[in-house]
Amino acid sequence: MIERTSKTFERLPKRWIVERAFGWFKRFRRLSKDYELYPEVSAAMIYGSLIRLMVKRMTA
Repeated sequence: MIERTSKTFERLPKRWIVERAFGWFKRFRRLSKDYELYPEVSAAMIYGSLIRLMVKRMTA
């Protein structure tokens, strides 16, 4: 268990990277909710969406 000593807001250094990735995932309808039964399928959908994003950026 993590013990909290401070009750003030603390900025996490790399949180914006995670929030940006979640924003990218929300663009894909299938990733907006957790529809998949198996986590492997969900991971494959994430990889597929990121591949599509990178290919689109390379061609632009």
